[in-house]
Amino acid sequence: MAPSLHRLRSLPSVDRLLAHPSAGELLEKFRHELVVDAIRNVLGDLRRPEHGSSSKSAPADHATDIDPTPERLIAMVSADLRHILTPTPRRVINATGIALHTNLGRAELPLEAVEAIQRVAASACSLEFDVGTGGRGSRDQGAAAHLTALTGAEAATVVNNNAAAVLLALNSLAQGREVIVSRGELVEIGGSFRIPDILAKSGARLREVGTTNRTHLRDYADAVDSETGLLLKVHPSNYSIAGFTAEVSLEDLVGLGRERGVAVVEDLGSGALVDLAAFGLPREPMVAERVGAGADAVTFSGDKLLGGPQAGLIVGRADALAKMTSNPLKRALRCDKLTLAALDATLCLYRAAPDLKRALPTLRYLSRDLDEIARVARDAAESIRAALGTEFDIRVEKAHSQIGSGAQPTANIESRAVVISQQRTSPLEIAALFRAADPPIIGRVHDDRFWLDTRCIDDPDDLVPQHPARPS
Repeated sequence: MAPSLHRLRSLPSVDRLLAHPSAGELLEKFRHELVVDAIRNVLGDLRRPEHGSSSKSAPADHATDIDPTPERLIAMVSADLRHILTPTPRRVINATGIALHTNLGRAELPLEAVEAIQRVAASACSLEFDVGTGGRGSRDQGAAAHLTALTGAEAATVVNNNAAAVLLALNSLAQGREVIVSRGELVEIGGSFRIPDILAKSGARLREVGTTNRTHLRDYADAVDSETGLLLKVHPSNYSIAGFTAEVSLEDLVGLGRERGVAVVEDLGSGALVDLAAFGLPREPMVAERVGAGADAVTFSGDKLLGGPQAGLIVGRADALAKMTSNPLKRALRCDKLTLAALDATLCLYRAAPDLKRALPTLRYLSRDLDEIARVARDAAESIRAALGTEFDIRVEKAHSQIGSGAQPTANIESRAVVISQQRTSPLEIAALFRAADPPIIGRVHDDRFWLDTRCIDDPDDLVPQHPARPS
């Protein structure tokens, strides 16, 4: 419905609102140009409700109900400014049941990593300075020392994610030459990361061997020639092929590589530094095992099973790593001081923490006791019921969580969830209600109901939606 002519005429001008005493506080807190833009947004929404609302403070369907007094309009402008200046990404509550949710930032950092970020963020730091000698140092030195100690590798380096690690390894060891990969390992992961595309960008040439479900050592052996730069093995962490299958072990691939004088690299993807079976989880190949098998280089992520910040970690033989660290591409892919501080602190926990499960949120959430998860769900259900009222059906039910981020996609871990439904409200509308909370609560819609999985929830009150007050 278009606003009435009377209402349009009653709207004040931008200059008149700027001159109003209520605008004085805004002009003291914010730049003049920003306040003017916010006023124009609010007035524009009120003048064009049929076009939808660009301002978060003046929804189009309520525009004709607003009394356009200067005080009311300034309150709407203030709300618009709060929306514009809300930092992103913003904190959300992860009640999806996916512990390492890519869209929600993957691993939650341990407290020690958060404190390390704060220390170097607010101060000068020894990023590339050797305090002992007074000369220039290496920014990867600290993380590399921890990684070699934890994996048994001769050397290590760090880049900004695992895709970058694979790119750097291929470019450094096989540029202009062929890289032999099994067809069954030409994976694609989230964000359109495809092994063939990374290969092409690295300057290497792809040579596929075997079939989708079966590849044998002789397939690799027959393909090796003078054009071969390296043999690449990719751990299929985000999918599973069952049935009539065959793959070549890393040990056999390394044996062939040594025989023919060809380097072997493994993209391990998630990259576990400890045996997950010890925490009651499905076993995942450990980085130290792959190094022990003789791979020239192993790449893996810092923000998946390792439980640290986003980073691509490369460990392996000193000669292979030297080619990578001296590659000009390494500078383009390097990490900043905040990431390195968080990574170093996380790796310190792996070396020193007596109770790693307690120290690392990722391990704690994935191996959490089911009774504790159920208790949080029951307490949350009671609080949500009190907040939403008796019209909503709210109950605790059995659920299944996932690790997430491509790690063991077939593994479902039993959990508990608060399940919410309402006869006159669709589950998508309920989901939107919880997303509109501050902070937003992110669950999932399943079986025509809205689910809040409590595996990654410590405080039951985090699942009670708190909605910011709107201008009155």
